[in-house]
Amino acid sequence: MRRQRRTTLAAPPPDPFGERRRAARCERLRLLGGEFDFESDSARLMRLVRAAYARLPAHSLASVAPRFRVRLVLTPASGAAARAPREPPAVRPLASGALLCGAMDRANFVALTPRQRAALVVVAHEMLRYPYHVRYELLEFAVYVLAARAQRLVPLHAACLGRDDTGVLLMGASGAGKSTVVLHGLLAGLDFLAEDSVLVRPDGLLATGVANFVHLRRDSLRFLARAERATLLRRAVPIRRRSGVEKLEVDLRRLPCRLARAPLTIRALVFLSARRARGRALLAPLPRQAVLTRLAAGQRYAAQQPGWRAFRSRIARLPAYELRRGSHPLAAVDALRELLPQR
Repeated sequence: MRRQRRTTLAAPPPDPFGERRRAARCERLRLLGGEFDFESDSARLMRLVRAAYARLPAHSLASVAPRFRVRLVLTPASGAAARAPREPPAVRPLASGALLCGAMDRANFVALTPRQRAALVVVAHEMLRYPYHVRYELLEFAVYVLAARAQRLVPLHAACLGRDDTGVLLMGASGAGKSTVVLHGLLAGLDFLAEDSVLVRPDGLLATGVANFVHLRRDSLRFLARAERATLLRRAVPIRRRSGVEKLEVDLRRLPCRLARAPLTIRALVFLSARRARGRALLAPLPRQAVLTRLAAGQRYAAQQPGWRAFRSRIARLPAYELRRGSHPLAAVDALRELLPQR
């Protein structure tokens, strides 16, 4: 009688997930108070990393900087000849226990665990058509969430300008004019910390950010001198936001700008308004309760983070203002200068 062969599962290889395999390309960069080790086998993904984070001032928030590991994986082209859509799907945040994820679709996602200070960024080859979205919605997702969660920093939707290690937080809804004020502040010699995302340590209100790009509407350049406008247009790359708004992305590392060399201590809070000053002072003081109400309305994600209560208590003690529009953005810059120490 013939013996029937028993089927068995194949033994897995010794390192099926590639956990112990060294990536072909590695680069360590100091960002947001931490040291980030980026690694990938893809030269194109590493170029995106350098485009986002190379040549930035190294910020320190503690005597020993935490180490983070971000692995980037480029999956092969599918071979599909479908016409490329205008933009990729929006990122969907997901979570399970200590694992956080941001997924565009089944082929493009970020998975990270703040406790282990590690992230995996997976990018389909077809996604390389959208370098702006890869940088801002996948790579930045990993970097900012790791830095904020591991160091217990409060993530704010805000801009920040400063002078002599002191900064002013600029808040306001999209279209309020933060980028225009930031641009003119830079051209006037103020230090630039961040345009859209600021991380703040509640203890001492020490703020850090990534001083790489500023994003401008084309019509905001009308306030510039012809030579300045021509210089920016030569260096600008057109991008399209999810809202449909088209902007110019300008890499400030290629311009003679003052990038904040160290984290800035926040000394004032300014909410930008679309209202005109109409002969009155541009800066209008805000009472404490109005500040707390505006923070709750404009910083809903930050308000759910562990350090929010301490941050809210300390920021409410600082002078706060509404900044109304004058005849020229430089008038707003002059008003901000009054809130910073004089050199």
